[in-house]
Amino acid sequence: MMKYFLITLCSLGLCTIVFAQDTEVHLFDIKNTDGKLALTNHRNVSNNSGYDNQPSFYNDNILTFVTTINSQTDIATYNIRDKVSNFINNTPNGGEYSPLKIPNSQDVSAVRLDKDGKQRLYRYDFKTGESTELIKDLVVAYYTWFDENTVVSAVIEEGNLNLYVSNITTGENKKYASNVGRSFHNIPNSKLVSFISKDEDKWFIKSLNPLTGEIQTITQTIPKVEDMCWLIDGSILIPSENRIFKFNPKKDTRFSILKDFEDNNIQKITRIATNEIGTMLVLVSEVSPEGIVQKQLDAYNARDIDAFMATYTKDIKLYNFPNDLRSEGQEAMRNSYKGYFEGTPDLHCKILYRIVTGNKVIDHELVTANGNTFKAIAVYEVENGLISKVTFIR
Repeated sequence: MMKYFLITLCSLGLCTIVFAQDTEVHLFDIKNTDGKLALTNHRNVSNNSGYDNQPSFYNDNILTFVTTINSQTDIATYNIRDKVSNFINNTPNGGEYSPLKIPNSQDVSAVRLDKDGKQRLYRYDFKTGESTELIKDLVVAYYTWFDENTVVSAVIEEGNLNLYVSNITTGENKKYASNVGRSFHNIPNSKLVSFISKDEDKWFIKSLNPLTGEIQTITQTIPKVEDMCWLIDGSILIPSENRIFKFNPKKDTRFSILKDFEDNNIQKITRIATNEIGTMLVLVSEVSPEGIVQKQLDAYNARDIDAFMATYTKDIKLYNFPNDLRSEGQEAMRNSYKGYFEGTPDLHCKILYRIVTGNKVIDHELVTANGNTFKAIAVYEVENGLISKVTFIR
């Protein structure tokens, strides 16, 4: 089935259905050699078709993240030592996002977006998956736990994300900032929480004292990048495209590059997190352009129309070289290929040669159909983890 997910569109202040990205969760060890950090022992811990995102460390051996199963997102766990994945819950009427361990508890919390549009923060029993609503009056989008009673969150209000501190015991909610981002983290060795403050031209990393409401500026971010995490030594890690930058506010004057990934499977990094003792790092990356093109090829050869169409954007455009538009949109493309798949039992495409450059994949193909073979060239353009444009050259 093509994967569509209910995701809150903060810019519009409403819930709607949008096409989700194909993303994966990657885990690394952090090796410290005389103060120089390196990322080692890379493994893909989600390895799943669809949306896998928002990882966090439950402890030093268990990761939690959300993953796609039966066209919805549920909370998964990954046992690092045993390399085993399991599910905490199975919510038939909604999908979960941003799972975090609740302090001084075995349970986890997550934002749940129900199919009727209701979005709230819930508590989930780690063993049974049973859920309980935590904050009844606020539409929480992103959050972190300051302590077992206090949540710092980004709340959707009139199309904006505003910062609130909520006491889940008393039900008290206080607003402290407007126009914030999605990254909230406890700052190591302090009683402060960091967040991203978004001005029109510049974004800043700021600190909040949830007990007093005091806010201070830490540093400006890399231009309009909001995903980040902290190392135990007080350094900030920020991903941008296929790089991770490092900055220590106490001693650095500028960001330096911690890692520049050459692996095509790690593109456009978004979410990033470390474990409490700073020995592991987990991140989320889009599937590589080559990976998504290969996935559509495999579905083409299997004549699986649903898997095939799931690799394309909603407004996919097909061209005959150089710029003759022959099809636009999912419906038109599906209608065209569905009959072709059903009526061509010997359909098969073999790649003679492939070139990958940036977000473009150029395939020289040998196609078999109805007893005939012919050569063709297809130029695929990938945006946000999906194929957005194809140009055919024959």
